[in-house]
Amino acid sequence: MAFDFKKEYKEFYLPKNKPEIITVPPANYIAVQGKGDPNEQGGAYSRAIGVLYAVAYTLKMSYKTGYRIEGFYDYVVPPLEGFWRQEGVDGFDYADKSALCWISVIRLPEFITAEHFRWAVDTAEKKKKTDCSSAKFLTIDEGICVQIMHSGPYDDEPATVALMDAFLAENGYVNDFGENRMHHEIYLSDPRRVAPDKWKTVIRHPIRPAGTEVS
Repeated sequence: MAFDFKKEYKEFYLPKNKPEIITVPPANYIAVQGKGDPNEQGGAYSRAIGVLYAVAYTLKMSYKTGYRIEGFYDYVVPPLEGFWRQEGVDGFDYADKSALCWISVIRLPEFITAEHFRWAVDTAEKKKKTDCSSAKFLTIDEGICVQIMHSGPYDDEPATVALMDAFLAENGYVNDFGENRMHHEIYLSDPRRVAPDKWKTVIRHPIRPAGTEVS
């Protein structure tokens, strides 16, 4: 049976619908960075997602080619994730999507190295006839965070975030947003196949104890 990150690491992918504090270890990702409204038809975000999946599935199916990866095992491609921020905004303004800066990512298994990644980018470009040069091999160390499962449309997230903020205030923590610590979403539902009211999205925020210095 293929290794499924969501099932093996439930604490990171399947939180409850109430806030909880966790420490997230470093992990490697395929990443594409950009700016602008993610809902723009044919925009930068849409193109980025295409690149991510082209590289991700090239790696997953590598065992069917002559390319061999030491330690390889069959796995389910992990869900799409996004790190979001806005310049000059403390937190996250859902009303101004055009000002969004984002890093879209898909997690990589531990056996995938930077060398394997470069092979996948070159192979995907040739096979898909698509420019995948925007894809980067990125290690992210989130550290201590608060997270929750959000149910419903993305535009309804502010109410869920308010629950997170109230939980932090009650437990002596504050958000710790910065250039390298961002609003994080993990998308567990395919919006093309699931009704908006049934969408499941993990929301995760970086935090620090209240009264400590900004990281």
